[in-house]
Amino acid sequence: MNITRLSDDKIERIHRASISLLDNPGVRIEHEGICERLRRAGCLPGAASNVIRFPEPLVMECVRRAPREVWLADRRGSGCRLAADAPAAVWSAPGMHLWRHGEHRLFTSQDLADAARLLDQLPDVDGVFGLALSDYPPGTGDVVGLRIMAENTTKHIRVLCFTPRGAEILCRMRDTLGPTPWFSVGFTAHGPLRWTRLALEIFEKTAGHGIPVSINGEPMAGVSAPVTLAGCAAVGNAEILAGLVVNQTLEPGRPCIHNLGLAHVFDMRSAIAITGAPENHLLAEIGAGLARFYHLPSASWVSTESMSCDEQAAAEKAAGFFTHLRAGVSLVWGVGQLESELTFSPAQAVIDQELVRAARHFARGIRANTDDLALDVVREVGIAGDFLGHEHTFTHFRSELYEPDLLWRRRRAEWITMGSPSLARRAEERADELIARPRLPCVDESVSRALRDIEHEFLKVHATAGGDALNGR
Repeated sequence: MNITRLSDDKIERIHRASISLLDNPGVRIEHEGICERLRRAGCLPGAASNVIRFPEPLVMECVRRAPREVWLADRRGSGCRLAADAPAAVWSAPGMHLWRHGEHRLFTSQDLADAARLLDQLPDVDGVFGLALSDYPPGTGDVVGLRIMAENTTKHIRVLCFTPRGAEILCRMRDTLGPTPWFSVGFTAHGPLRWTRLALEIFEKTAGHGIPVSINGEPMAGVSAPVTLAGCAAVGNAEILAGLVVNQTLEPGRPCIHNLGLAHVFDMRSAIAITGAPENHLLAEIGAGLARFYHLPSASWVSTESMSCDEQAAAEKAAGFFTHLRAGVSLVWGVGQLESELTFSPAQAVIDQELVRAARHFARGIRANTDDLALDVVREVGIAGDFLGHEHTFTHFRSELYEPDLLWRRRRAEWITMGSPSLARRAEERADELIARPRLPCVDESVSRALRDIEHEFLKVHATAGGDALNGR
């Protein structure tokens, strides 16, 4: 476990600032029914309609109700334990567009099936994130996406949430494959200090099922939060704590993930929200420290502003994975992500797999026990000896040394013979190979049919109702 370099005093100050904001001015909760439940639970009315003030004792009681560990099951009988003291899990990321073979276009349902098949075969990816679907009606991508991902991966699934009606259907689909938490949900505060009705209805409709929820603060330094990182973190943390109180009021003991790692900074020259800057990594580190303070799992994302699988993407994402894992973040999104989370790239996912492996290898540090120090081996080999053929080397080299699958570690002559392939080209070829590889079905035919029946019923009702919302994360 790697402790953040932020001092306990700084984390305490940011916590106290968030508690102060929750009391004055409070947080706007745009759902009268949930406002009433919060008032009955001990919250106080604020200065305006639907503004709720959150007393510190109630906030901390809800923090204590939330489990210290969150289990994200897969469908192979395994999964990931998220906790402040556990190794990081890594997911892919949401998006709206695809970058593949030099083409940038809207994402489709076939692209999602391909992405899920690819990610299912990347061993350092622990979960598969939903993506927007351009070939289905707006507001249906949550239900359709869950079915597609369930058919193409057995890993944990993080669905996008688009509508309250869709959230109800997701709960039905979950029961089709069993009660274990094989998918999770989440939503983001639209600050400053505001939870929208859509977000609150998603929390409400998915409550009572033990479904893990990611509570996302997404402050933008200089726009929806102070430009100073501590002030930005205080606002985002207040939003997360308010969302946590909401979820624990709706479902006491619901597994919650504290996610300040979505925080942005704003580029004052280009007017673009930035996700791959050093400040993003510092905000993720603050989020991990706050989550540890509350004994909750943390989350963050690793992103880049690059448009393709180029040097900028490699540099920004390598910096992100190394710093976030080293900071002790519990769950890191971002495999395959380009263009500030707008675009998913299969080739970038293959590159990110390598970066995550390297970052995990680095984050684990070193051991220094008797076998690692190997004094007897050194004496046995002797001065000017050779360790290459020694049993100690044979026993330890695979676990001790990082061995990449994709990064180039051969000689120049071989590289030239192969046509001098760039990393991006090799990654594209590897992604194509994995997507096309024959695989066994991820669900039984009967389960697939049941999921499709639920989806068909939902789409029919949705078409009749005309849809009811846009999107969510």
